[in-house]
Amino acid sequence: MSNIDVRQAGEHEFIATNGRGAEVRIGRKDQEGSFSPMELLLAAAAGCVAVTAETLLTRRVGEFTAHAEHVSVEGAHEVTTVPVSLDYDLSGLDDAQRAALETVVRRAVEQLCTVTRTLKRSATAPLTLP
Repeated sequence: MSNIDVRQAGEHEFIATNGRGAEVRIGRKDQEGSFSPMELLLAAAAGCVAVTAETLLTRRVGEFTAHAEHVSVEGAHEVTTVPVSLDYDLSGLDDAQRAALETVVRRAVEQLCTVTRTLKRSATAPLTLP
């Protein structure tokens, strides 16, 4: 189980910390030097896919990048889709190697990426107040 604490650091400015001492700044979407909550969700999705696929990709194609974006209805305060994509160079692989790599990466992400699995299942987020 992971626990994250978020404390207020100023007006519209917060700092999230984990038990290992890492910190990330959170603010409104137009606030300099911070991630908005939506950007953190996107980073979590892309980051989870990257961490899950890292070993499979780096030994076959080297460096790669993960990207995430959100799709929502205009003016809605919810996200309908969070597409995640990976970008890497396939020039050193033949067609069979490309297909095999796609199969193992998809399987790993579908089975092991906690964030994207959770998004697919629409986890609940109960709010507790004092």
